[in-house]
Amino acid sequence: MSKPSLRSRLFRAHLTVLAIGILTLTAVGWLYTPRLFVLRLRRIEGQNFRMAQVQGQLVEVFQFAWGRGMLWAALLGGISASSLSYWLSQRIVQPLLEMEEITGAFAAGDLDRRLPEYEILELTQLAHSVNHMAADIQSVEQRRRDLVSDLSHELRTPLTILKGYLEGMADGTIEADPAVYERLARETKRLQRLVNDLQELSQLESGYLPIHPQPTDLGELLNYVVTRFADQRLPEDPVQLKLEVPPKLPLAQVDAERIEQVMVNLLSNALRHTQKGAVSVKAWREDGKVWVAVKDTGPGIAAEDLPHVFDRFWRADRSRDRASGGTGIGLTICRRLIELHSGHIEVASTVGQGSIFRFWLPITSPTAPPVAPPHPLPQETV
Repeated sequence: MSKPSLRSRLFRAHLTVLAIGILTLTAVGWLYTPRLFVLRLRRIEGQNFRMAQVQGQLVEVFQFAWGRGMLWAALLGGISASSLSYWLSQRIVQPLLEMEEITGAFAAGDLDRRLPEYEILELTQLAHSVNHMAADIQSVEQRRRDLVSDLSHELRTPLTILKGYLEGMADGTIEADPAVYERLARETKRLQRLVNDLQELSQLESGYLPIHPQPTDLGELLNYVVTRFADQRLPEDPVQLKLEVPPKLPLAQVDAERIEQVMVNLLSNALRHTQKGAVSVKAWREDGKVWVAVKDTGPGIAAEDLPHVFDRFWRADRSRDRASGGTGIGLTICRRLIELHSGHIEVASTVGQGSIFRFWLPITSPTAPPVAPPHPLPQETV
């Protein structure tokens, strides 16, 4: 047995209300109106008018006239109310039928259609919600296509290089020397890094990557990371590496290894894009939070590109970043790691002057003991 439609439900509801109203009016009128009429006649009789002989006939005539009037009133009122009820039901049901049609188009893959505004406020709010959902689905679908396209592009370059060298070595056109093996190992490592980053990003977004926040001295952690990068640079390098940390920086409630991973990504990006000048790391306390900023003097990022900096596989200069070996998802991982720590990361940049990546982390309880960084720290500060 099929369920009744919303139109029939609304129509029946209106008819039920109408019937109850008519029955109530008829019952009250039938029981109360004649008695009231007789009472009024008695008042008139009290003014020297003798109506005892015609009282019954008057009541009977009144009841007939009243009944006939009620019959026509119920008939015309019922027709008018039924017509109005049907019209109102149509006004409510028609937008719902349009929503059903458009949501069916969404399910079929047509995400460009949108619902209009309606005269009923609640339906308009529902239409806005459906349109917002469609825009979100369209955005997700576009990102999925971009992800597949970018991932295919990222894998194609190292696979093409590996295939070319292996085929050349197989047919003897390329001599198998250490330089070739080094190039093959470098491209294989690049593929491995891409797969590892994708796996980690997938775990981050699905919530399967565990985070173990503990009270951590960020000053020591930043000192270790910056020193590690400084030890790998030559004295005559045109880019200076600086660290500014106050002596009494409060403890932060973080997973030290994950924050170290964030700093390694940010510093690597800053040094890779800075040809001369300085890359500085600064930490400070502000409004119950610990802020960390990585500032460089590189080429900067255009204003229209800033909203996409943390998107996966986004690059301001694709050819240069690909040649330098970046996977394009390091900043995406950084943002997700900071969010898992209940923090926030942002970027500010000026073309020709450089960029600043900064994030904040929650401060831990002042009575909690600090946890040592995951590595032994050198004694000197950069």
